[in-house]
Amino acid sequence: MGYLFNKVVRIRNKKKIVLLIAFGVLAVLNLFSWLVAADWAKQKPLTIIFFNVGQGDAVFVETPRRQQILIDGGPDSSVLAKLAKVMPFYDRSIDLVILSHPEKDHLAGLLEVLKRYKVENIIWTGVVRDIPEWQEWERLLKGENAKIKIAHSGLSVVLDGREFSSHFDIIYPFENFAGQKIKDSNDTSAVGRLVFGNNSFLFAGDIGKSVEQKLIGCDIDSDILKIAHHGSRYSSSEEFLAAVSPEIAVIPVGRENSYGHPHPDILARLRDFGIDIRRTDQDGDIKIISNGRQIKILKK
Repeated sequence: MGYLFNKVVRIRNKKKIVLLIAFGVLAVLNLFSWLVAADWAKQKPLTIIFFNVGQGDAVFVETPRRQQILIDGGPDSSVLAKLAKVMPFYDRSIDLVILSHPEKDHLAGLLEVLKRYKVENIIWTGVVRDIPEWQEWERLLKGENAKIKIAHSGLSVVLDGREFSSHFDIIYPFENFAGQKIKDSNDTSAVGRLVFGNNSFLFAGDIGKSVEQKLIGCDIDSDILKIAHHGSRYSSSEEFLAAVSPEIAVIPVGRENSYGHPHPDILARLRDFGIDIRRTDQDGDIKIISNGRQIKILKK
């Protein structure tokens, strides 16, 4: 009986030790969660919102010091209502507008933005397009009095990230397209990488596989990838996805579009890479915040 008794005691002691360890782990995790929450609350994070503007791109970025960037404007004026929800009513200026390429689904909304807001800086490729939206864009630029830069590899915008290095780098195009008349400007898209501390975001415009191949070998590794061309089958090659190695892919796409975007092959490829897929046609506006160390996708 003594042996059995002692054996039972030992088992009970082990259970007690396990319970104590479990409580200890929970306490540490609770403390860690509190510290993380306190860290997020300590400073205003970088905010990126992929607006749901239908079959088009419009991305709003706000730095911790409230520098505001708008990358593309979507196919119509719906971007104005989106901006009104995320900017104070009295704020009528935007620090930087980036036009990836002058196609209607990226450009049209920016025409209305230029009419309603004072834009301090503009980056675009300077490509000439024979469409009404481009002609209006050119007319509005002349009256905007903004500082205009032509997008090309090596152009970098230093942002204020407080304690973190923060910058937006143009990686492509490698050449200056300003003044060139190009019928399909998708492959002239400005590709930019936003870096905030240890987090990075790649905006791929509407580039196809041929340009993606040119970018392999460049510094394109990023946590989040804005999928090119709304999930077209002619973009997002395996080699490109491997080079970017994103955790999350965001697809700006219209609920009803005649192109079949996003293509099933692309969705399957993203899943094969284990990439978390977010789509504006299903998720609506996609809001992402970063504190320079971690990324969170905020639920609506």
